[in-house]
Amino acid sequence: MAERPLLPRKLRLHAGERAVVFARGINESSEHVLMKALLWALYLPQYPQLSVEIRIGDRYKPDVVQLDAEGRPVFWGEAGQVGEAKIRALVKRYRETHFAIAKWNRSLQPYTQIVRAALDGVQRSAPFDLIAFPADSARRFVDADGVVRVTWDEIEHTHLRP
Repeated sequence: MAERPLLPRKLRLHAGERAVVFARGINESSEHVLMKALLWALYLPQYPQLSVEIRIGDRYKPDVVQLDAEGRPVFWGEAGQVGEAKIRALVKRYRETHFAIAKWNRSLQPYTQIVRAALDGVQRSAPFDLIAFPADSARRFVDADGVVRVTWDEIEHTHLRP
């Protein structure tokens, strides 16, 4: 049986010089919280002003986001389930936004097909990433002091260019 991470309701995690408190909602799985933390840490070098779980004035709320000076998302990360309709709506609305979707212990093949279908016919200038975090991610990428260390060569990922 795959190992399941058990996280407290609130967890302060660090990556680089930044720290964020990740709060697990009543119906939110530990895997979902961990995927948000791993997305945050993975993209922090590229997007140093990343925020977690903030409203940006859209119908949808990103799990991880960085906004530009005008409040538009330049990076948008989702953890877990995201349907084709939501993906299509977002990529049409934010054509210059780098998107990433993280999955927990799953093959990316079926999700790559879903994202390609959602992107079909949409003119975009930013990439779309799919990431699969392994089942032992909590043990592998988060140390006892709450420091998150994850690199691209340690995870499965697909980078779809516009």
